[in-house]
Amino acid sequence: MATLHIEHPISDLETWLNAFNKFENARKNAGVRSQRIHHPTDDDKYIYIRLDFDTVEAAERFKQFLETTVWTSAEASPALRGTPTAKVLTEVSPAG
Repeated sequence: MATLHIEHPISDLETWLNAFNKFENARKNAGVRSQRIHHPTDDDKYIYIRLDFDTVEAAERFKQFLETTVWTSAEASPALRGTPTAKVLTEVSPAG
């Protein structure tokens, strides 16, 4: 399994959630298995997203889609502020 970890500032949560929800089918078609959205308790203008995929390749493809299609369009990402950070992660099992 691979996780696409994304974080970035937003203008407001409601606008961001509406934009995020518009890409539900894109996430499903890209193979997103689960998603988690968080924001710090002391900063509702910053968002963390974790999208789980079966493979690193699927996560990398979706990351590229976000970077080239979604985040480059003010219409597609109206609440985006600043530059998103996105990293594909794999789980590390502790020894023992």
